[in-house]
Amino acid sequence: MLYQAYQAYSDLLELPRWAARKTVAMRDDYFGGAHEMPWMRRFFALAETFEKATITHERPAYGITSVMTGNREVAVREEVVVDMPFGNLLHFAKDDVAVPQPKMLVVAPLSGHYSTLLRDTVFTLLRDHDVYITDWKNARDIPLSAGDFGFDDFIDYVIHFLQDLGDPAERRGAHVLAVCQPCVPVLAAVALMAQDDDPCQPRSMTLMGGPIDTRESPTTVNELATEHPFAWFEDQMIHEVPWRHKGGGRKVYPGFIQLTAFMSMNMGRHFGQFRKLYQSLADDRKADAEKIETFYEEYLAVLDLTAEFYLETIDKVFQRALLAKGELEHRGRKVDCGAIRKTALLTVEGERDDICAVGQTAAAHFLCSSLRPHLKRHHLQPGVGHYGLFAGSRWENQVYPQVHNLVLAVN
Repeated sequence: MLYQAYQAYSDLLELPRWAARKTVAMRDDYFGGAHEMPWMRRFFALAETFEKATITHERPAYGITSVMTGNREVAVREEVVVDMPFGNLLHFAKDDVAVPQPKMLVVAPLSGHYSTLLRDTVFTLLRDHDVYITDWKNARDIPLSAGDFGFDDFIDYVIHFLQDLGDPAERRGAHVLAVCQPCVPVLAAVALMAQDDDPCQPRSMTLMGGPIDTRESPTTVNELATEHPFAWFEDQMIHEVPWRHKGGGRKVYPGFIQLTAFMSMNMGRHFGQFRKLYQSLADDRKADAEKIETFYEEYLAVLDLTAEFYLETIDKVFQRALLAKGELEHRGRKVDCGAIRKTALLTVEGERDDICAVGQTAAAHFLCSSLRPHLKRHHLQPGVGHYGLFAGSRWENQVYPQVHNLVLAVN
């Protein structure tokens, strides 16, 4: 009944939010210069802050229309290359590029937010790469007729996308980059491709802030996943989508629960940011307000995970750490990371990461025991937390060069 209660609460707030949107929209048209009066600015700032503090369930726009490549600005357009029930392979196509660029598959987290969370990651990669991304769909909008989507299905999607991007005739694969949660299934997918000597196995694999071995320096997130038995997650975290949605009746882990859990870890900071947003609007500091609004437009956009994927991830990755122990199976077949011999590996960790602590991602090097030393690299980024690994100035100026250098070395 939790999902139904949340939906009812959301519906109740829709009228005052509509009023807030209308109030802000009428600011220039009906109040003239009066809205510049201090008390009027505070009134409109309050309405806009209330309207922005809204959880949404639709994917925001990537908003990438052009990018600098070399010394030229080229147009970028989005193309759905593969449309599958639970996620698309989305291509950020560039027409005006003189020299073909290395193909890069970005595997986005499926953990409560949309793949647009990696907008900065994609934008930076587009300078030098032909970029594709896994554009996951909201489980509450996927009808029951589409079937289930579990941990093994995630691995299958990654393999399928890598095979689409590779050139089997030339035995040449693309490059793959995973952020956070998908690091485990991506490593498993590459291992399975190596076991099959797949001609499209990737040339490089970058794993950033991922829970390869959650037994290393456990974080609060890891402890939350292990302090309760598996049955507790099944009983308390899984809810049924209301029938008003396309996925009505599907059992999911709702995105609003995940968002609440993440926000509760830093609730004071989030309240502080909304106070700062209000004050920036009241003081007419548009640049400061826009920066906060852009972040929360993305952060408050949530998607639901299928129950089977969420529960299997809790079990296989966080509670039993099967890949790290060498015990993970994919459809009854053991995953052997030692089979990886041709895919160069880069692991990236943040010094202040409170979601995937230092050591958890680097564990991949131990698992990829057959890789020669020159195909293994590790980068510890000082002074950043989880988000700073793939967005912001540290990502752009310090982490990204590590990724690009690896691609250049093996492409």
